[in-house]
Amino acid sequence: MKAVSANSIKKIFNVEKSTVTALQGLSFDVEQGELFGVIGPDGAGKTTLFRILTTLMLAQEGSAQVDGFDVVKDFKEIRKRIGYMPGRFSLYQDLTVEENLSFFATLFNTSISANYDLVKDIYEHIEPFKYRRAGALSGGMKQKLALCCALIHRPTVLFLDEPTTGVDAVSRQEFWELLKNLQKQGITILVSTPYMDEASLCNRVALLQEGKLLDIDSPEGIIKKFKKPLWAIRSTKMFRLLQDLKKMDNVESCFPFGQEHHVTFKEVLNISSLEKELTALGHRDLKMNQIQATIEDSFMELMK
Repeated sequence: MKAVSANSIKKIFNVEKSTVTALQGLSFDVEQGELFGVIGPDGAGKTTLFRILTTLMLAQEGSAQVDGFDVVKDFKEIRKRIGYMPGRFSLYQDLTVEENLSFFATLFNTSISANYDLVKDIYEHIEPFKYRRAGALSGGMKQKLALCCALIHRPTVLFLDEPTTGVDAVSRQEFWELLKNLQKQGITILVSTPYMDEASLCNRVALLQEGKLLDIDSPEGIIKKFKKPLWAIRSTKMFRLLQDLKKMDNVESCFPFGQEHHVTFKEVLNISSLEKELTALGHRDLKMNQIQATIEDSFMELMK
């Protein structure tokens, strides 16, 4: 039995006398105990997908099952079995850390002590602030509290919608280490994120753009599908370099990546010829190296 199974899910919203198709017939499966990433930019349909799978929204077409239960017919049973952490912090800000945890445990007829072994590693980070109101916590601490509340009833499937957005780099790293530990305890985890670097931390990822699935594979598998030679190019005038490269007939794609531009070419690159051409255009301190593609390069290629 699959932990999650989606079959041709389609969702349409009516917006100001027009329609927007948020999900365009998505189909995929998630294995039991898998850490599965849904990767895509804002507006890709990640939150809509999670709301359908967690029984908070109905799709116009298609079907889905979570833990073998239908998201429409068996929504009550699914809600007992899943944990859901929405993208926006939604706990009671006027309640303390401990009060929030106790409240959510009570909703599922359990207690903090009954499932403390599951949340122990996470709760230890916020325990010094257990009498502080949730609204007064830092972003990273709010994130850990929300995760504790989503886990307090020991769910079999955990949905995390952009859990690290707006959180500092250290807290992001800590959060993913916590997820890896939860996975070892047999919990299936679905996490959505706009951060491509987090894709490499998942067992498999679904690349989502404008409600369409571009690809589903392991991070390594997606990168291996990038077959074209990729070059990193930089100079002292990076914005002008981007414009000049895009105008060249032999350039197939060119995107800014940090302090470099990642470039593919239609034909085999003649490095010396390109260097002379760019130098003639006024570029100095040129550096050109052939590099290994990242999952973000693969995503950009699939978007074309």
